[in-house]
Amino acid sequence: MGWKTIYSVKARKSFRPEREMQGNMEEQVTREDILIEALPYIRNFYGSTIVIKVGGNALVEPDIMDAIARDVVLLHYVGIHPVVVHGGGQEITQKMRQLGKEPEFIAGLRVTDAETLEITRMVLVGNINQRIVSMICKHGGKAVSLSGNDGMLITARKQVPQKVMVEGVEHQVDLGFVGETEVVNNEILKTITDKGFIPVISPIAVDVNGEHLNLNADTVASDMAASLGAKKLILLTDVKGVMEDPSDPGTTIHRLTLAEAEQLMDTDTIKTGMQPKMKACINALHAGVEKAHIIDGRRKHALLLELFTDYGIGTMIEREKSEI
Repeated sequence: MGWKTIYSVKARKSFRPEREMQGNMEEQVTREDILIEALPYIRNFYGSTIVIKVGGNALVEPDIMDAIARDVVLLHYVGIHPVVVHGGGQEITQKMRQLGKEPEFIAGLRVTDAETLEITRMVLVGNINQRIVSMICKHGGKAVSLSGNDGMLITARKQVPQKVMVEGVEHQVDLGFVGETEVVNNEILKTITDKGFIPVISPIAVDVNGEHLNLNADTVASDMAASLGAKKLILLTDVKGVMEDPSDPGTTIHRLTLAEAEQLMDTDTIKTGMQPKMKACINALHAGVEKAHIIDGRRKHALLLELFTDYGIGTMIEREKSEI
């Protein structure tokens, strides 16, 4: 707010109706209450690592990603160590079609041949990652661009052929250059975060022979959280969270224990798109991460609302029920 705006507000103050002044006073109290509500959470999270996975519309809508970047910087300045992992499936598909290559999916799984892998690397490492880094820096953070092959941050192995059902028939499908994590070199991340930098990681890794592989970003975020002993894993997606009825946002389940989450995996509540996210959360909790969250990244300041308010906005999964 510039000095002219401030002066203008002061000049008009005596002409405001009493009701308007009272409303502004109530708004101010509400803001103070929000800050007070956030205090125990900030104290609890101070000095801890939180791994944040960004995907979906956040990566194609600049305003959404900009708000997320601002939230990440705020987390850093209240003493939290944020680590950002991103996906990019929508942009990869769009770029492939622009280059005249039609994406191939089998039972919802992307087949990644050599050409697709090169396009994937170009989009994830050269485009999306750099964009997120720039946004974080714009808001006063110090972000560092990384992919899994930088300093052997992630050593991976090629995924074995997957069993999938196609028209009621089970098939063994080789997805190509798709991998899964073997080792996370967390020394790199700890060195970066200890120096006050925010790592932004693309889910591209290498195997022991130096071959590049594409990894699922939810899984990478989970593996990072486990390796770093993170306090929280947060998955930003395009839905409000886990819902009892996936077609009805009003049925969002706001809190689950690990046991309850595992039980839900065997029900129709967890549809195909939610399965890797739930699996990532469950694996992270088994590996020692305290809590995992699935929240709607399209909502402005979703990270802050989930972390620093009593009720949050998405689904929180924890090993056992706790007070905070």
